[in-house]
Amino acid sequence: MKQRLIEFTVLITMMSFLGLSNLVAQKAKVFSPGKVLDLEQVRDVAISPDENYVAYTVSVPRSFSDSPGSDYRELHLYNLQTDEVRKLVAGKEVVSSLGWTPDSRAVTFRSRMDDVKHTQVFSIAPDSSKAGVLFEFPQSVRQYEFANSNTVIFTATDSLSEDAKDFNEKGFDIDIYEEEWRHISMYSVDLGTGETRKLTNGQTVYDFVVSPNGKTAAAAIASKNLTDYMYMFKDIYTVDLETGKTELMVDIAGKLGKLAWSPDGKKLAFQAASSRNDAVDGSLFVMDIPNSKSFDELQNYGADKELSVIDVGWKNEKTVLYAAEEGVDIVLSEQKVGSNDRTKIIDPRKVVFSGFDVSENLVAFPGNTSSHPSELFVFNLKDESLERKTHHNAWLNEVDLARQQKFEYEARDGKKIEGVLLYPLNYMAGNSYPLITYIHGGPEAAVQNGWTTRYSTWGQVAAARDYFVFMPNYRASSGRGIDFTMAGFGDLVGAEYNDVLDGIDALIDKGFVDPEKVGIGGGSYGGYFSAWSATRHTERFAASVVFVGVSDQVSKRFTTDIPYEDYYVHWGFWTHEDWKSVYDVSPVKYAHQSETPTLILHGTADPRVHPSQGLELYRALKLHSKSPVRLIWYGNEGHGNRINLNQYDYLVRTMDWFDYYLKSDKPKDQMPAKYPDFEF
Repeated sequence: MKQRLIEFTVLITMMSFLGLSNLVAQKAKVFSPGKVLDLEQVRDVAISPDENYVAYTVSVPRSFSDSPGSDYRELHLYNLQTDEVRKLVAGKEVVSSLGWTPDSRAVTFRSRMDDVKHTQVFSIAPDSSKAGVLFEFPQSVRQYEFANSNTVIFTATDSLSEDAKDFNEKGFDIDIYEEEWRHISMYSVDLGTGETRKLTNGQTVYDFVVSPNGKTAAAAIASKNLTDYMYMFKDIYTVDLETGKTELMVDIAGKLGKLAWSPDGKKLAFQAASSRNDAVDGSLFVMDIPNSKSFDELQNYGADKELSVIDVGWKNEKTVLYAAEEGVDIVLSEQKVGSNDRTKIIDPRKVVFSGFDVSENLVAFPGNTSSHPSELFVFNLKDESLERKTHHNAWLNEVDLARQQKFEYEARDGKKIEGVLLYPLNYMAGNSYPLITYIHGGPEAAVQNGWTTRYSTWGQVAAARDYFVFMPNYRASSGRGIDFTMAGFGDLVGAEYNDVLDGIDALIDKGFVDPEKVGIGGGSYGGYFSAWSATRHTERFAASVVFVGVSDQVSKRFTTDIPYEDYYVHWGFWTHEDWKSVYDVSPVKYAHQSETPTLILHGTADPRVHPSQGLELYRALKLHSKSPVRLIWYGNEGHGNRINLNQYDYLVRTMDWFDYYLKSDKPKDQMPAKYPDFEF
C-alpha cells in the first residue's frame, strides 16, 4: 500500500511539472476519467445594473499536487460592450454569491481570501486588480444584498453562547446533538460608518430579498436552524429594515423555494410545493403586497402544467420570468400575472441551466449542452436572441463524444416515461452492448439532456468504453408536474422502480442491450434503487454500485437528519404504525438471495443517509449471500464526495467494478483490485 502511494505521489509530481493540460492534450481522443476532473465550468452569474458587464465565477480544478479539497472558484468579468473577458480574482481562491454595488462600480462577492478568519463580503472594481473587504463582521456572512448605496443587509449564524465557549475552551470535544444549533440572524450595516445593527432575534432567516425601495425584506424564516426545518417549515415574513419588526406574510403549506419582488415592489413571486405532501418546491405563486390571502387562496401557476419551477424573477411589473424543468429540458417562460397562459421564450432544446439572473433587458445564466459543460449564456429580452459568451475547455474539441438523446418509452401501466440515453462511442447497429443504468437521487430530481458527465454519473466516460448509459426520470421525479412527482408517495420502490425495469426492457427489446450485462448505480435514493436491484431483483443485474444509499428503511428513518421531510413527502405514516411495510421495502430483507456483485461507497460524515446504512448492507450481504461485496468508506465526506481525490477514486473505482463484471471474462466470484490503477 505504501509503495502504491509513493508511486502515485511521484506520478502527480511529474504531472504537475509537465502541466496537466498538456498531458491531457497528448492523450487519445476519448473521454477518460481524468478529464472529468479537468473541466472548468461557469457557476454563478450577476448582471451589472447598467447592463455593461456580467460577472461570473468559474470552477477551476484543484491540482492533485495541492492539498486535497474542492475546486477553486475564480471571478471573471465579461464586458458586454467589447466582448472582452477579464479575470478579477484568480488562483487558489474560492469566490461565491456574486452581486454588484447599485452604481455598477464594483462587483461584490463572498470569500475567505487574504487569510480572513471568517467568510466576508469583498468588492472589486471592473478595472481593478485588488479586491477589498466591503465591511467587517466577526462571524461568517451567509447571504447579503444592498438596500441602497450605503446599506447592506446580510445574515450570519449567531455566535456561540458563553457556556459553550467556556466548555470548548476546557478541551471538551463534545456535540450535544440537535441542541447546539444557533439561529441565522439578519443584520444591517452602514458602509459609511461601519455600524452594524441586528434586525432579527429568535428566528432563523434562511433566505431573503430586499424590496425595490430598500425598506423591507421578504424572508424565508423558520423557528429552528435544523435541516428538517429548512426543508419543511419555512414561512414568508416581512422584515422592516429600520426597526427589525417581522410580520408573517403567508404560512407556506410545504417546501419553499426562491423569492422575487416585482420591480414596483407591489408583488412577490415565489416557488413552493403545492401542499405539505408535495416533494418539490416546483409551483409558482404570486401574492400582492400587503397580502390578504391564505396560501390555499393563491393562484398556483404550475398546477395544470407538467413542469417543476427551479428559479423565478421578473421581466416587468406585470410579467414573471421563471425557469422550469420540463421533462429532460429546461424552459424559460414568461407568465402574465393573473393569466393561466405562459409563453416559452427560449427553445428548450438549446441549453440546460439551473438558475438565472435578470436585469431590465437581459437574462444571464450558466448553461450546458450534451457537448459541453456550463458556459456563460446571455439572452436578450428585446430581440429574444441567445448567445454563448464563453468557451472554456478548448481541449474538448479534440475529444470524441458519444451520441446522446432523449429516450422515451411506455411503462407497463401505459405511463409515458422519459430519460436520457448515451450510446456507446463506437456503436454499430445490430450489436448489443453492456448497460450502466444511472439512477438519480431524490427521488424528487431529474436528469436533463445536457452535460451528463460528472464524477458520480459516468456519462461520456462509460460511453467511451462502449457502454450504453441510461438515465431514467422515473415517476416521482421532478419536471413532470405535481401528480407525477407525488406518484411515489407511500409507494417506495413500487411503480417508480418498475419504470426503471421497463426502460431497461425497452432497450433490450430494441436489441441495444445484452440482458446478461446490465449494471445499475446511483447515489442517495439512486443508491437505494441500486441496493434494491442487487437484492430484491438480483436476477436482472450483473453489477451494482450503491453510493450513500439506503439499505434498511427502518433504521434509516431513525438516523436521518430529515425525518419530518421523509414522513411528509415520502411515507405518510410513521414507522411504528406499520413496521412491516417499512421493512418490506428494505434491501437488507432480501440480501440473502443476492447474486449481484455489489460495491458500496459511503461518506463517514453523512448526516442524511447515516453511514450505518452502508455497513448494514455490507454485513447482510457478507453474512447471507455469496455475491462479491466491497465497502468503501470516504473519510469526512458527507452525502456525496466533496474532495477531488475522493471524487476521482469514486469514478475510477466504480468504472473498474462495472468493467470487471459487465465486460471482462474474469471469474465473477472474485473482485477487481482493491487499489485502482489511476490514469490521468
